[in-house]
Amino acid sequence: MASLKVMDLRQLNHLIAVADHGSFSSAARSLHTVQSNVSNHVAKLERELGTVLLDRRTMQPTPEGQAVIGRARRIKAEIKAISDDLLSINEEVEGQVQIGCIGTTARWIITPLLEKLSKAFPSLQPRLIDADTNSLTQKILSGDIDLAIINTPAMNASLESETLFEEERIIVAPADHPLSEYESISVHDLSKYEMMMASQGTVFRDSLDEELSSAGVEMKITAEIDGLRLLASLAFQGHAPAILPASAVSGYPDDNWVLIRINGLLKRPVTLIRNKRITPSLPARATNEVIHEVVKEIGPNQPGIEVCI
Repeated sequence: MASLKVMDLRQLNHLIAVADHGSFSSAARSLHTVQSNVSNHVAKLERELGTVLLDRRTMQPTPEGQAVIGRARRIKAEIKAISDDLLSINEEVEGQVQIGCIGTTARWIITPLLEKLSKAFPSLQPRLIDADTNSLTQKILSGDIDLAIINTPAMNASLESETLFEEERIIVAPADHPLSEYESISVHDLSKYEMMMASQGTVFRDSLDEELSSAGVEMKITAEIDGLRLLASLAFQGHAPAILPASAVSGYPDDNWVLIRINGLLKRPVTLIRNKRITPSLPARATNEVIHEVVKEIGPNQPGIEVCI
């Protein structure tokens, strides 16, 4: 049996860095050290565990490496939580909290969230990550971030998930477009109009395609746009109508465009997730509570959004 007596956090951190950056040299730059230092730490860890953790040809983790890296990430997250809890031992919430959020929801939730956190916990240091649902889910699973707001229910057994709100899929169209005559249209009427859509392979587009297919609706697509924020920007500039999540309209000047609701589509859930295998630090727990407060206070004022908490 391999001995774990001399295994230390430096070895685990170096292994994680190689997995994250894909090479010893890139890992060394991220750790502000030399390549030989990284490779020596990884090799020593492999000797102690009696197994190969990295395939030196592809620099991808072996199955054994994946198992070690998964636990190493959780150890790293727990140590950070210990540090943050010790900083907060006198009931003052201190330390850093990592918060991920999809871009469309971030438009209306982040500013009030930061304001409330700053007022309630002036010593807290929020770090915000703007990314898509798939990326944020992986960051939660790896322990790189504490909390994430994503646009689909989390099905992974390692995740704790709570639906914050549900939002409609809506159309944003130029004010002079024929669609501007309607406050809402049926899902079956979508096939009459040319529209911009999010790219295939995204959670938003794939779930929409599945519903449209079930309804027997075939869209006329003028362009596929990679990124909901860019899609929203083009729609609000009047390029062409686009189907967007309702929260994408928040913060845009109310001119030169109209919002049309779509009858017959399900609302998409927006959920708050965290890793169940990692005990949340006091800063993470405090931030969780403030996120709930912000959604309850501001969510009902957002068009096409129904708060669920």
